[in-house]
Amino acid sequence: METNDTATQKHLSLNGRSFLLVGTAHVSQRSIEEVTGAIESGHPDVVAIELDQKRFENLSDPESWRTMDLIKVFRQKQGFLMLANVVLSAYQKRMGAEAGVRPGDEMLAAIVKARELSIPQVMVDRPIAITLRRAWAKNSLWGKCKLLSALVTSAFSKDSIDVQQVEELKERSEMDSMMKELSEYLPAIKEVLIDERDRYLASKIWQCTGKSVLAVLGAGHLSGVQAHLEKLAAGEASPDCTDISEVPKKTLGAKIASWTVPVLIVALIVLGFVYGGKKSGWNMLGAWVLWNGILAAVGALAAGAHPLAVLVSFAGAPLTSLCPFIGIGIVSGIVQAAVCKPKVSDMEAMSQDATSFSGFYRNRILRALLVFMFSSIGSSIGTFVAGASFVKTISGFFYSIIHSFKK
Repeated sequence: METNDTATQKHLSLNGRSFLLVGTAHVSQRSIEEVTGAIESGHPDVVAIELDQKRFENLSDPESWRTMDLIKVFRQKQGFLMLANVVLSAYQKRMGAEAGVRPGDEMLAAIVKARELSIPQVMVDRPIAITLRRAWAKNSLWGKCKLLSALVTSAFSKDSIDVQQVEELKERSEMDSMMKELSEYLPAIKEVLIDERDRYLASKIWQCTGKSVLAVLGAGHLSGVQAHLEKLAAGEASPDCTDISEVPKKTLGAKIASWTVPVLIVALIVLGFVYGGKKSGWNMLGAWVLWNGILAAVGALAAGAHPLAVLVSFAGAPLTSLCPFIGIGIVSGIVQAAVCKPKVSDMEAMSQDATSFSGFYRNRILRALLVFMFSSIGSSIGTFVAGASFVKTISGFFYSIIHSFKK
């Protein structure tokens, strides 16, 4: 094995094959020039691109957003995934605006240059939907809260980013510092976004045909991909990535846990009827309906929802909170999207609108996502508040029973 490394490139000779890994900052004009120059001068047998097929299609066809079905997004339970994707894209777009470069331009430039030279291109990244869903599934409740706060902070941050800072992202010391900070703050996210994708990217690059492979990657993946390629060459690892290519299925324990709160709530209400009489039982049932309904409706109102979506949030939250298969956010989001149908102008301005609070409320797509998120949060708070009041009430019943026996 031989290597010849620079700050943004890694040259490897493994098992008689040549690999050139070119690191980019995704929103860097210099990266575009470096990538196209490397392809032109090296003329590899194949160019591997850090994109999945869906992102490749979106990048190749700027008009693809016109086919987006927002209601379908909610029905497929991908509301949060879309929100996270929009926020991340908006952040990258804001970074690129400082350098006059759109996010992904260096990937597109690599594809165009490879096509000019009749060099095959292979998309080697894991589908973004799977990556985001794995990141969400692997996080604890606290980790999910930290992830949401990080997304909101990045979306609305007004810190300026100059061209020099963008270029510094490609330096190894800067990247190492960022990775260390990410692993300390959100270790599960770092594992999914960086570690798993390093392995996935390396495996797909290794499986590319040809003696000479040039891979265009984000600078943060250079060291990790190199390490995995070396393991593959030495026979210390398998190129099979099936275990990280799917969303983790719920274990039996997780399935049981998803039913725990609904069953507990119903059981507490039944106990209220048994030990407290009809009045107490109906009071508990009423408290459940009101806490869930009102807080879900308040969340929808805070998101600027249509009155019908607010009404649906109020009426539906007490029921959906008892069903692990559907959340009130999905229902309220669908109603909002159906009543206030997005316009072409909303789709065109979505990335820009996602960088400000007013933009989220102005854009019909983003507002529907807010309705989805805020009504869900409101209903969740209502569940815990009502549940806590039930426990207090039932404890009082048993205390009275025990006290009467002592007399």
